[in-house]
Amino acid sequence: MSLIDYLFPAAPPLFRTAQGDDAPALAALHGASFAQGWPAEEFERMLAERPARGHVAAAGRKGALLGFVLSHVVVPEAEILSIAVAESARGRGIGGALLTHHLSRLAAEGVSTSFLEVEEGNVAALKLYARIGYQQVGRRKGYYRGTDALLFRRDF
Repeated sequence: MSLIDYLFPAAPPLFRTAQGDDAPALAALHGASFAQGWPAEEFERMLAERPARGHVAAAGRKGALLGFVLSHVVVPEAEILSIAVAESARGRGIGGALLTHHLSRLAAEGVSTSFLEVEEGNVAALKLYARIGYQQVGRRKGYYRGTDALLFRRDF
């Protein structure tokens, strides 16, 4: 942490529900975070669907998008489809805070179990999910171009 960051910490992010007009920013962040990015049209389609729930972390009301999480919900279960944090915002606890916010909103809707999958080599994500209370329940061999996907579950 630099002296400037210590003396003048960034304001905490604002969490809000993802909207259709967020699609271009979501696609840009997704593309910067994963080898296979999703186009803005895919985010628009998903956000328009009834089972989709998305939340974003932004730098203030009209600030830059710092992260997002998107789930598919069929109460009492939800599956996290994607979560990403901007590279410039990583390591500041935004991913954990955003995921906690998202899961609390899902619980308020009656969701009691959340599932997700993650590439086995994604150490940062594995640490985050363990901190939030997810437990590995399976593995998909070769799911990510030769790398296994680990399946996780969290009961509320």
